[in-house]
Amino acid sequence: MKYLFVDGYNVINAWSFLREAKQVSFDAARQALVDKLLNYAAYSKERIILVFDAHLQPGSIEKKERVNEYLTIIFTKEGQTADSYIEKEVNSLGRKIEVCVVTSDSLEQQLAFQRGATRMSSLEFYHEMIKIEKNIGTELKKKNSENRNLLGDRIQRDVLEKLEKIRRSP
Repeated sequence: MKYLFVDGYNVINAWSFLREAKQVSFDAARQALVDKLLNYAAYSKERIILVFDAHLQPGSIEKKERVNEYLTIIFTKEGQTADSYIEKEVNSLGRKIEVCVVTSDSLEQQLAFQRGATRMSSLEFYHEMIKIEKNIGTELKKKNSENRNLLGDRIQRDVLEKLEKIRRSP
């Protein structure tokens, strides 16, 4: 299973619709990102660790919320940035399993790469997300068209022919 570490505030500041949502409410922007990641994870089956830093929040302690089997949200403790949390985790996982770090911070990308992880910028991830959403839409349309429940598929052919004659009669 692939692990995907996402620097939450970095992504929020990189994606225009999340940046706009942040102007109204940080909670709204975070929730919109969580919703996108839930869809992405359900499709990709990747384990996503979404990290928000709370290093400027006095007295904050590390909080971990497992949303489902694919998504875990981390709020770092006071004095710890999302970057330092991700570095520590990638350092312990990077060479054992497949890990990717999503951030536009070039130093963070470089450190992740040195520790055995791949890296993706926030904008690259946005385009990946769009591609996945299109794939989901295509698969849903295909599935819905295959599961259409037509009357003609459920009744006997002779009854169908009689009904068609009635329909065409003046």
